[in-house]
Amino acid sequence: MNSAPLTPPASEPPLEVLYRDDRYIAIHKPSGLLVHRSPIDKRETRFAIQLLRDQIGQHVYPAHRIDRPTSGILLFGLDEAAGTALSILFQERKVQKTYRAVVRGHLPESGVIDSPLHKYEDQDGHKKSAETQEAETAYKRLAITELPYPTERYDTTRYSLVELYPHTGRRHQIRRHLAHIRHPIIGDVRHGCNKANKLARANFAIHRLLLAATDIAFPHPFEDKQVQIHCPLEASFQAALARIF
Repeated sequence: MNSAPLTPPASEPPLEVLYRDDRYIAIHKPSGLLVHRSPIDKRETRFAIQLLRDQIGQHVYPAHRIDRPTSGILLFGLDEAAGTALSILFQERKVQKTYRAVVRGHLPESGVIDSPLHKYEDQDGHKKSAETQEAETAYKRLAITELPYPTERYDTTRYSLVELYPHTGRRHQIRRHLAHIRHPIIGDVRHGCNKANKLARANFAIHRLLLAATDIAFPHPFEDKQVQIHCPLEASFQAALARIF
Protein backbone atom coordinates (compact mmCIF):
# COMPACT_ATOMS: atom_id res chain seq x y z
CA MET A 1 0.00 0.00 0.00
CA ASN A 2 1.38 3.36 -1.04
CA SER A 3 1.70 5.86 1.78
CA ALA A 4 0.27 9.33 1.40
CA PRO A 5 2.75 11.89 0.12
CA LEU A 6 4.37 14.02 2.77
CA THR A 7 3.23 17.61 2.94
CA PRO A 8 6.23 19.93 3.02
CA PRO A 9 6.31 22.36 5.93
CA ALA A 10 4.93 25.79 5.27
CA SER A 11 7.63 28.21 4.23
CA GLU A 12 8.56 30.99 6.62
CA PRO A 13 6.78 34.24 5.67
CA PRO A 14 9.36 36.79 4.53
CA LEU A 15 10.28 39.61 6.86
CA GLU A 16 9.10 43.01 5.65
CA VAL A 17 12.05 45.08 4.46
CA LEU A 18 11.57 48.77 5.28
CA TYR A 19 14.89 50.14 4.00
CA ARG A 20 17.99 48.87 2.22
CA ASP A 21 21.15 50.35 0.75
CA ASP A 22 24.65 49.01 0.14
CA ARG A 23 25.51 48.96 3.86
CA TYR A 24 22.25 48.69 5.82
CA ILE A 25 18.92 46.94 5.93
CA ALA A 26 15.93 47.57 8.20
CA ILE A 27 13.06 45.16 8.77
CA HIS A 28 9.70 45.20 10.52
CA LYS A 29 10.26 42.77 13.39
CA PRO A 30 7.00 41.08 14.44
CA SER A 31 6.01 40.96 18.09
CA GLY A 32 7.20 37.69 19.64
CA LEU A 33 10.31 37.25 17.48
CA LEU A 34 13.70 37.24 19.24
CA VAL A 35 16.50 39.23 17.62
CA HIS A 36 19.06 36.48 18.30
CA ARG A 37 19.58 33.38 20.42
CA SER A 38 19.00 34.25 24.06
CA PRO A 39 18.64 32.70 27.53
CA ILE A 40 15.14 34.19 27.52
CA ASP A 41 13.98 31.07 25.64
CA LYS A 42 16.59 28.38 25.09
CA ARG A 43 14.12 26.25 23.12
CA GLU A 44 13.35 28.92 20.53
CA THR A 45 14.64 28.17 17.04
CA ARG A 46 13.47 31.27 15.14
CA PHE A 47 15.50 34.48 15.30
CA ALA A 48 15.41 37.67 13.27
CA ILE A 49 19.11 37.40 12.40
CA GLN A 50 18.75 33.86 11.04
CA LEU A 51 15.51 34.55 9.16
CA LEU A 52 16.86 37.68 7.49
CA ARG A 53 20.16 35.99 6.61
CA ASP A 54 18.31 33.15 4.92
CA GLN A 55 15.92 35.58 3.22
CA ILE A 56 18.57 37.78 1.58
CA GLY A 57 21.34 35.18 1.29
CA GLN A 58 24.04 36.95 3.26
CA HIS A 59 25.17 37.56 6.83
CA VAL A 60 23.74 40.52 8.73
CA TYR A 61 25.10 42.33 11.77
CA PRO A 62 22.63 43.78 14.30
CA ALA A 63 23.26 47.41 15.25
CA HIS A 64 20.83 47.41 18.18
CA ARG A 65 17.99 45.31 19.55
CA ILE A 66 14.38 45.64 20.58
CA ASP A 67 12.54 43.49 23.09
CA ARG A 68 10.97 40.24 21.96
CA PRO A 69 7.34 41.38 22.53
CA THR A 70 7.96 44.78 20.89
CA SER A 71 7.29 45.10 17.17
CA GLY A 72 8.81 47.56 14.74
CA ILE A 73 12.05 48.75 13.19
CA LEU A 74 15.16 46.58 13.55
CA LEU A 75 18.40 47.70 11.87
CA PHE A 76 21.28 45.56 10.59
CA GLY A 77 24.59 46.24 8.91
CA LEU A 78 25.26 44.27 5.75
CA ASP A 79 28.90 43.96 6.77
CA GLU A 80 30.65 43.95 10.13
CA ALA A 81 32.09 47.46 9.79
CA ALA A 82 28.67 48.88 8.96
CA GLY A 83 27.07 47.19 11.95
CA THR A 84 29.80 48.48 14.27
CA ALA A 85 29.56 52.05 12.92
CA LEU A 86 25.82 52.17 13.50
CA SER A 87 26.14 50.63 16.96
CA ILE A 88 28.47 53.50 17.85
CA LEU A 89 25.85 56.02 16.70
CA PHE A 90 23.34 54.37 19.05
CA GLN A 91 25.85 54.56 21.90
CA GLU A 92 26.58 58.21 21.15
CA ARG A 93 22.82 58.96 21.12
CA LYS A 94 22.88 60.17 17.54
CA VAL A 95 19.97 57.94 16.53
CA GLN A 96 16.50 59.42 17.01
CA LYS A 97 13.93 56.76 17.97
CA THR A 98 10.15 57.04 18.17
CA TYR A 99 7.77 54.48 19.68
CA ARG A 100 4.03 54.19 20.14
CA ALA A 101 2.29 52.53 23.05
CA VAL A 102 -1.08 52.10 24.72
CA VAL A 103 -0.93 52.64 28.47
CA ARG A 104 -3.26 52.40 31.43
CA GLY A 105 -4.90 55.65 32.50
CA HIS A 106 -4.83 59.17 31.08
CA LEU A 107 -1.33 60.61 30.80
CA PRO A 108 -0.69 64.36 30.78
CA GLU A 109 -0.48 65.84 27.29
CA SER A 110 3.32 65.70 27.34
CA GLY A 111 6.21 65.20 29.70
CA VAL A 112 9.67 63.80 30.36
CA ILE A 113 10.42 60.80 32.58
CA ASP A 114 13.88 61.39 34.00
CA SER A 115 14.52 58.48 36.33
CA PRO A 116 17.69 56.37 36.66
CA LEU A 117 17.30 52.64 36.07
CA HIS A 118 19.15 49.75 37.68
CA LYS A 119 21.40 47.78 35.34
CA TYR A 120 20.68 44.11 34.76
CA GLU A 121 23.38 41.65 35.77
CA ASP A 122 22.06 38.77 33.66
CA GLN A 123 21.21 38.50 29.96
CA ASP A 124 17.56 37.57 30.46
CA GLY A 125 16.85 40.66 32.53
CA HIS A 126 15.85 39.12 35.84
CA LYS A 127 18.65 40.11 38.22
CA LYS A 128 19.25 43.82 38.87
CA SER A 129 22.50 45.25 40.15
CA ALA A 130 22.87 48.04 42.68
CA GLU A 131 24.38 50.23 39.97
CA THR A 132 22.04 52.66 38.21
CA GLN A 133 22.27 54.44 34.87
CA GLU A 134 20.74 57.73 33.81
CA ALA A 135 17.63 57.24 31.71
CA GLU A 136 15.30 59.74 30.08
CA THR A 137 12.14 59.26 28.02
CA ALA A 138 10.00 62.07 26.60
CA TYR A 139 6.39 61.45 25.60
CA LYS A 140 3.42 63.07 23.90
CA ARG A 141 -0.16 61.95 24.36
CA LEU A 142 -1.99 61.32 21.08
CA ALA A 143 -5.43 60.11 22.20
CA ILE A 144 -7.41 59.07 25.26
CA THR A 145 -10.45 56.90 25.82
CA GLU A 146 -12.68 55.86 28.73
CA LEU A 147 -14.66 52.64 28.48
CA PRO A 148 -17.48 51.19 30.63
CA TYR A 149 -15.49 48.29 32.07
CA PRO A 150 -14.89 48.32 35.84
CA THR A 151 -11.25 48.05 36.84
CA GLU A 152 -10.03 47.74 40.42
CA ARG A 153 -11.77 50.49 42.44
CA TYR A 154 -12.94 52.44 39.36
CA ASP A 155 -16.19 52.11 37.41
CA THR A 156 -14.48 52.61 34.05
CA THR A 157 -11.24 51.77 32.25
CA ARG A 158 -9.02 54.49 30.82
CA TYR A 159 -6.33 54.23 28.17
CA SER A 160 -3.92 56.62 26.47
CA LEU A 161 -2.22 56.27 23.10
CA VAL A 162 1.22 57.84 23.43
CA GLU A 163 4.26 58.59 21.32
CA LEU A 164 7.59 58.12 23.08
CA TYR A 165 11.09 59.41 22.45
CA PRO A 166 13.79 57.61 24.47
CA HIS A 167 16.85 59.85 24.83
CA THR A 168 18.87 56.99 26.31
CA GLY A 169 18.85 53.29 25.44
CA ARG A 170 18.59 51.33 28.66
CA ARG A 171 17.19 47.82 28.71
CA HIS A 172 13.38 47.81 28.86
CA GLN A 173 13.64 51.58 29.38
CA ILE A 174 10.25 52.63 28.01
CA ARG A 175 8.44 49.78 29.73
CA ARG A 176 10.10 50.43 33.08
CA HIS A 177 9.66 54.20 32.87
CA LEU A 178 5.94 54.00 32.15
CA ALA A 179 5.49 51.49 34.98
CA HIS A 180 7.43 53.90 37.23
CA ILE A 181 4.88 56.69 36.65
CA ARG A 182 2.01 54.21 37.16
CA HIS A 183 0.91 54.16 33.52
CA PRO A 184 2.15 50.69 32.50
CA ILE A 185 1.95 49.53 28.91
CA ILE A 186 -0.98 47.24 28.18
CA GLY A 187 0.20 43.68 27.59
CA ASP A 188 3.45 44.06 29.50
CA VAL A 189 3.71 40.87 31.53
CA ARG A 190 7.13 41.77 33.00
CA HIS A 191 6.69 45.38 34.11
CA GLY A 192 2.96 45.96 33.67
CA CYS A 193 -0.24 45.49 35.64
CA ASN A 194 -1.67 41.96 35.75
CA LYS A 195 -5.22 43.19 36.34
CA ALA A 196 -5.06 45.64 33.43
CA ASN A 197 -3.63 42.96 31.15
CA LYS A 198 -6.30 40.46 32.17
CA LEU A 199 -9.06 42.98 31.46
CA ALA A 200 -7.55 43.79 28.05
CA ARG A 201 -7.38 40.10 27.14
CA ALA A 202 -10.93 39.36 28.29
CA ASN A 203 -12.67 42.38 26.76
CA PHE A 204 -10.52 43.34 23.78
CA ALA A 205 -8.68 40.12 22.87
CA ILE A 206 -5.30 41.81 23.36
CA HIS A 207 -2.59 39.18 23.73
CA ARG A 208 0.53 41.20 22.96
CA LEU A 209 2.61 44.09 24.28
CA LEU A 210 1.20 47.30 22.83
CA LEU A 211 4.58 48.86 22.12
CA ALA A 212 6.07 49.44 18.67
CA ALA A 213 9.19 51.11 17.27
CA THR A 214 7.71 53.26 14.51
CA ASP A 215 10.44 55.69 13.39
CA ILE A 216 14.23 55.91 13.34
CA ALA A 217 16.48 58.65 11.95
CA PHE A 218 20.27 58.71 11.86
CA PRO A 219 23.18 60.22 9.90
CA HIS A 220 24.47 57.63 7.48
CA PRO A 221 27.98 56.63 8.60
CA PHE A 222 29.26 56.17 5.02
CA GLU A 223 27.17 58.59 2.95
CA ASP A 224 26.40 62.27 3.25
CA LYS A 225 22.71 61.88 4.04
CA GLN A 226 20.21 61.53 6.85
CA VAL A 227 18.33 58.22 6.87
CA GLN A 228 14.70 58.26 8.01
CA ILE A 229 12.75 55.02 8.33
CA HIS A 230 9.07 54.61 9.18
CA CYS A 231 7.33 51.39 10.16
CA PRO A 232 3.53 51.05 10.16
CA LEU A 233 1.95 49.44 13.18
CA GLU A 234 1.65 45.67 13.02
CA ALA A 235 -1.84 44.38 12.15
CA SER A 236 -2.36 43.02 15.68
CA PHE A 237 -1.54 46.45 17.12
CA GLN A 238 -3.89 48.20 14.70
CA ALA A 239 -6.66 45.75 15.59
CA ALA A 240 -6.16 46.52 19.29
CA LEU A 241 -6.43 50.25 18.62
CA ALA A 242 -9.64 49.73 16.68
CA ARG A 243 -11.18 47.91 19.64
CA ILE A 244 -10.08 50.45 22.24
CA PHE A 245 -10.24 53.91 20.61
